[in-house]
Amino acid sequence: MKIFPPRVLDALARFNATHPWDHNAHYHAWLLRQLPRRFGRALDVGCGTGDLARLLARRAAEVHGIDSDPEIVARARELSDSGDAVTFTVADASDGIPPGPYDVITCVAVLHHLPLAETLTRFRRHLAPGGTLVVIGLAREEALVDHLLGLVSVPLNLLVGWVKNGGRPAPRPASMTAITRPAAVTYTEIAREAGRILPGVRLRRRLFWRYSLLWCG
Repeated sequence: MKIFPPRVLDALARFNATHPWDHNAHYHAWLLRQLPRRFGRALDVGCGTGDLARLLARRAAEVHGIDSDPEIVARARELSDSGDAVTFTVADASDGIPPGPYDVITCVAVLHHLPLAETLTRFRRHLAPGGTLVVIGLAREEALVDHLLGLVSVPLNLLVGWVKNGGRPAPRPASMTAITRPAAVTYTEIAREAGRILPGVRLRRRLFWRYSLLWCG
């Protein structure tokens, strides 16, 4: 984004604040297509307000959502029906994952907050044989392709925000209230570590400053 002068960056920020939309939720439909129609236990790491965990509960016998932020976990519980097969726990993915194994593990926009190699190893250990791990993550832009995808994403981001909000100002979705920070690890570094820890893993750069990681245990 350094290619844009400060005045343009300010204008983009104002527009996006007026017409916000959740980049992570945008990939929920794709994520669900990678999973079986029915499965047993699922774990959503960094569950936030629980949107994805509730979608997983439509297919799973049992879903555990964990997040290190007590306030956002409380919000996830408020937004969930008592009949949902999902529980939310305040826990850190570094040492607080409820005992597995899990048939499905999902992690959306959280991995860059955690130690990469240790976390992927932990996911592998908690995944049941034949289970599926799906990550939607953020990486630090480094290669030319990263910057090109970022540039393409800028006008698309404006268009999607305008369309999703019907051209009207809108409040930020509850799912966008979690604390965030920029990614420090590059896509190349992520691919190298993931390939070492998760043989056969599939990674892909995506629009809207995201990448996907898919691995079947």
